[in-house]
Amino acid sequence: MKKNSQIKNSVNQKLIYIILISIPIIIMILLIPLIKNDYILSLLYIIIISISLFIKYEKNEYLIFIVGFILMIIFESIFISTNVEVFNRNTLFGIMPLWLPLLWAYSFIAIKRGVIRLGL
Repeated sequence: MKKNSQIKNSVNQKLIYIILISIPIIIMILLIPLIKNDYILSLLYIIIISISLFIKYEKNEYLIFIVGFILMIIFESIFISTNVEVFNRNTLFGIMPLWLPLLWAYSFIAIKRGVIRLGL
């Protein structure tokens, strides 16, 4: 019985950790309809991401952020070119919101942390 309790505690700790690392992303998403200016929203995203990385930074996360930022600009551009996705807010290259690759880039970090915590 003790082993089942330990497993349950471990699962609960992992779930709490994943929720905690998701909080900055949830905040960023909730800000989208509230902040109509993409430049201000992008600045707020940079502040949120900076605070998050200041609170907890793991090795190579800046590199993951930069790679995620660049890749998501490329991938979103390709996806948008198919006309499956269209943005009304297009402050980055006239095709997508400036804040979108920032959101995705930080999501790369959160996903990496979650995968490591889950032991996958």
